[in-house]
Amino acid sequence: MSKIDREALVERLLRYVQIDSETGDEGEMARRLEEDFRALGCVVTTDDVHEAAQTTGSNIYATLPGDPSLEPLMLSAHMDTVIPGKGVRPRVCEDGYIRSDGSTVLGGDDKAGVCAIMEAMKAVSATTHRTVEAVITVREESGLVGAKNLDYSRIHAKKAVVLDTGGTGGDIITRAPGQNKIVAVIHGKKAHAGSSPEKGISAIQAAAHGVAAMNLLRVDEETTCNIGTFMAEGPTNIVNATARLVLEVRSRSEEKLEAQTKHLVDCFEEACRKFGAQLETEVTTSYLGFSLSEEEPLVQWLFQAAREVGLEPKTVGSGGGSDANIYNRHGITAVNIGVGMEKVHTTEEQLSIKDMTNTAEMICRLLQP
Repeated sequence: MSKIDREALVERLLRYVQIDSETGDEGEMARRLEEDFRALGCVVTTDDVHEAAQTTGSNIYATLPGDPSLEPLMLSAHMDTVIPGKGVRPRVCEDGYIRSDGSTVLGGDDKAGVCAIMEAMKAVSATTHRTVEAVITVREESGLVGAKNLDYSRIHAKKAVVLDTGGTGGDIITRAPGQNKIVAVIHGKKAHAGSSPEKGISAIQAAAHGVAAMNLLRVDEETTCNIGTFMAEGPTNIVNATARLVLEVRSRSEEKLEAQTKHLVDCFEEACRKFGAQLETEVTTSYLGFSLSEEEPLVQWLFQAAREVGLEPKTVGSGGGSDANIYNRHGITAVNIGVGMEKVHTTEEQLSIKDMTNTAEMICRLLQP
């Protein structure tokens, strides 16, 4: 069985996180990955998603041909990072973690996934292995945009493993939520706040009344809800006539997702009726959830591979979406697995070298008969 070169894996990670690739600006990273996949012996193509995805980069499709008698497998990660992700200065720490200097994120989300995929492909390239279709996406962090704009006619595998969450490879996400976004604009009426405030309708007051009636944050074990934007600017001597709010709902239950979304809109509608304001709402489904059985063959493959590298596998539910959500809606059975990232989307982000290496080892087992 092939073994991962831990030192090479770490060196690749250190190189990649120093390539700026904030979401929407992945051009340099995409070019580097294209070159490096070709160096591994892959057939590499890119797509033209610049306009549709509003990015400087491209999705990468890299195929490592293998034994045609073995079922092909798709491996996926994303190349973009959240902000602040420019000028990352990584350091390998004595406790077995890789961190930035604290002024930026590390970018292990999801360059750890990219590196684990590439080192696993390199490790099995000289052995008997199944055909690997590596798909590295752009703009995952800004709404799974790259995955939504993939050319699925280029992908032949019907099973996929996404490497894009915390924990070890033995942490297998088989249940993930869908997400709705709600933009609400409340229109009131201007009036002088000193001489005739009663002639005005405060959009802020109506919006606040609606928010106060909402069930927010942790709704239940499957459902969450959050307000990201509440914006209403103006001078204090004028009753403010416009408020804009942006909210999200996530749930692993489609019924709960729709029920919570309706609850939010109902709260705004009631508040606007109470104060005489007008409401505009726009509800967008960002992605739908998925739920796979533990008996699903792909999950069983992963259970076996995890045990072979000394990990204790378990299926878990997630509170966040990933490219796996999109793949499952395109006829590709997909799960998301851990690759050692912690405290993601913060400047305290860190990456466990041990967990990243174990996941790469697990992928090697998955690719070989």
